[in-house]
Amino acid sequence: MESKKNINTLIHQYVINDPLHQLFDAVDVISVQGYDEDRRVIYWNKGSEHLYGYTEDEAKGKKLEDLIIPAAMRDAVINAHSNWIVDDIEIPASEITLQNKNGKEVAVFSSHVMFTNQYDTKQMYCIDIDLADVKKAQANAVFNEHMLKAIFEALPDLFFLMNKDGTIVDYHASSIDNLYVAPTEFIGQKMTDVLPGMVAKKFETHINKVLQQDEMTSFEYALNLPQGLVYFEARINNLSKYDQIMVIIRDITEQHKSAELIRQQAHYDSLTLLPNRFLALDRLSQILIEAQRKNEKTAVLFLDLDDFKKVNDSLGHEIGDKLLIESSQRLQSVLRKEDTVGRLGGDEFIILLRGVEDHHYASKIVEKLLNNFRKSFKINGKELLLTMSIGIAISPENGNTVSDLLRNADTAMYQAKSLGRNTYSFFTKKMNIIIQRRIAIEEQMYGALQRNEFYLHYQPQFDTKNKYVIGAEALLRWNNPILGNVMPDEFIPIAENTGLIVPIGKFVIEQAVSFLAKWKSVSEGKKKLTMAVNLSPSQFRDEGLFSFIKTVLSGENIPPEDLELEITEGLLMSCQLNIADVLAKITNFGIKLSMDDFGTGYSSLSYLRKYPFNVLKIDRSFISGITQNEEDLNVVKATIAMSHSLGLTVIAEGVETPCQLTLLNELGCDIVQGYYLSKPISENKIIEQYSDSL
Repeated sequence: MESKKNINTLIHQYVINDPLHQLFDAVDVISVQGYDEDRRVIYWNKGSEHLYGYTEDEAKGKKLEDLIIPAAMRDAVINAHSNWIVDDIEIPASEITLQNKNGKEVAVFSSHVMFTNQYDTKQMYCIDIDLADVKKAQANAVFNEHMLKAIFEALPDLFFLMNKDGTIVDYHASSIDNLYVAPTEFIGQKMTDVLPGMVAKKFETHINKVLQQDEMTSFEYALNLPQGLVYFEARINNLSKYDQIMVIIRDITEQHKSAELIRQQAHYDSLTLLPNRFLALDRLSQILIEAQRKNEKTAVLFLDLDDFKKVNDSLGHEIGDKLLIESSQRLQSVLRKEDTVGRLGGDEFIILLRGVEDHHYASKIVEKLLNNFRKSFKINGKELLLTMSIGIAISPENGNTVSDLLRNADTAMYQAKSLGRNTYSFFTKKMNIIIQRRIAIEEQMYGALQRNEFYLHYQPQFDTKNKYVIGAEALLRWNNPILGNVMPDEFIPIAENTGLIVPIGKFVIEQAVSFLAKWKSVSEGKKKLTMAVNLSPSQFRDEGLFSFIKTVLSGENIPPEDLELEITEGLLMSCQLNIADVLAKITNFGIKLSMDDFGTGYSSLSYLRKYPFNVLKIDRSFISGITQNEEDLNVVKATIAMSHSLGLTVIAEGVETPCQLTLLNELGCDIVQGYYLSKPISENKIIEQYSDSL
C-alpha cells in the first residue's frame, strides 16, 4: 500500500485530477479560483464567472491583479502572494472589495489556501463569497451572522483521510470544537473505534457502501460535544486511485434547529401554544377510532369568543392577543389531562372530550367553562368582560367522522349565538338556520356565472425593498341580487362541495389572465408583472385543467412564468393520485407554483421537499405578530432563511403596519401584500393607481 502522504498534498492531487474541481463546480454560488506561482489563473469555476463576469476562457492564464484587483490594492496583493510563496506567510481570510469585469466594486469574504503539487509547484486557491446578497438578506447583526454561517457551512468543516479499513491517517479541521476526541486519540485508529456505537455503525455501513458502489454517499448523525448536542452531515468518497477514503463533515446544527422550529410551528399555534387546527383534528380522528373500539362517546365542543373582533378593533391586537392567551389558559384549567383544547384560528377554539357518558356530563363541563369566563380579564390595567358561545356535537349520534362532527358542532355554536350568546347549544337535527342559509347560497350559486354575478378584485403585490408593484393576487367576489354580497369564506366551501368550483375556477383564471394582458398593455412593459391565482383541490380533479391553462395563456400571449398558481396544504393532503403529475406539468411548462398559508398546516415542510414549489407565502397569522412576538419573529426569520436556501421566493401576506413592512425588508423577504400597502381593488383602480408609477 502506498505510504502515508501529507493531507495537503493528497487534497491538491485530488484537485488537479478533477474530483475536487467537480465539487467546486457544483457549488456555483461560491467563487473559487486557482492561481500558479506567477498569480496566473489555472482554475475558474462557474461561481467566479457569475461573481466577476469573466468566463473561464477569458480568465485562464491572466494574472490575478489584472482581473479582479483594484489598482490601489495591486502592489499589496502581489507582495502578499510573494510573501506566502517565499516566506510561507499566509494571507488571512478577510472581507475585501474587489472589482468585476465592468470595473464595479464586488464586496466578498475571501479566504485562501496554498497547495504544493507533485511537481513541488505551489498553487493558491481563493474562495470568495459574495457579501452583497448576504448583507441585503440580513439587515440586523444576529440574522446576518446566521446567514453567513449557513453559507460557510456549504463548505466542509472537517476532512478525514482514511485507509480502506477505516483507519484515520490524517485530518484537517477548520475548527477543533467539532472534533469528538483530540487528534492524538484518533490518528492511527479506526473511525468506528473512536465514535459512539450507533454513530460508528452508520460510518461502517456507509464506508462499506462507498467501497462497493464506488460513488459518494452521505448521511447525518449527532454527537454530544462540550458545547451540547451537535448535528453533522458526513459525505464519504472513495479515492480509489490512492486506495484511501476521504470523509468530509459539516456542522448542520443550525439547519436542524430551524427545521425543528418550523415542525413545531406546524403542529402548535404560535400565540397560545395550543394544538393548531390540523393537529387537533388529527387527534379527533384518533379519538374516534379509539372510542369506536371501546364503544364510548366523544364530545366535540366548538367555541367562539363573543364580539372578539370589536375588542381587536377598539383596543388593538396586543390586548386581543393577551386575551386569547389567557382564554386558552382558562379553557385548559377546566379540562382533564386526557381531553384536548386546540385553537382553530382567530377566536375559535375546539375541545375534545373523551369517554363522555351522556349529554349531562358534557353540559357540566360546558357550564364550568362558561362560569370560568364570567370572571373579568385584567389586561394592561384594563378590566374586560369576555363571553363565548359553545356548540356541542356528540359521537356517534351526531356523526362518526371528523368533518361531520366539526360541521355539526359549528352549526350548534351558531345556534348558541342566535340564542343571545354567552351560552351553549347541543346539535340537533332541527337546527336549520345555518343549513338553510347554506342551501340558499347553493341554490343562488347555480346560474350565478351565467348571470355575471362573479367578479374579481386584485390585491397588489410589492417588491419589499423598492416598494414598487410587481403584480397582484386575483380574489373572487360575488354579489347576488337576493343574498347581497356573499363572502368568499362562505360560498367557496359550498362551491367546493357541489363541484361548481371547477367552472368558477376557470372563470377566475380567464379573467385574471385577461386582465394581466390588459395591465401589461397599459403599462407599456415598463416592469414585469405577474398574476397569482388560487387553485382549489376540486380543480385538480379536472383532467383538462393543465391544457385549459395553457390555452388561456396562449390566447392572451402571456408567458407562463408570469402566472403563479397558489395552492394550500388541503390540496396536498387530499391524496389525489394525479397531484404530483399535474404539479410537475405546471412547473415544467414554466408556471410558478406557490405554497399558500405556509405554517398553518400539518406537514408543510415535507411538502416543500416533495413538490416543485417556486414561491412560499407566509401566512398572515405570523406576520401580524412579528413586531411584538419573539416567537413569530423567529419563525418568520427561519422560514425566510430556509426558503432562500431552497431557492424559493418569499411572499408575506397580511402586512398591516409600516413597522411590519420595515422588519420584513430587514429580514430579506422578497414580496409583500396587505392592507397597509393596498386593499383588494377593482381592475380599473389598479390600472389607474399602479400603471404610470411602474
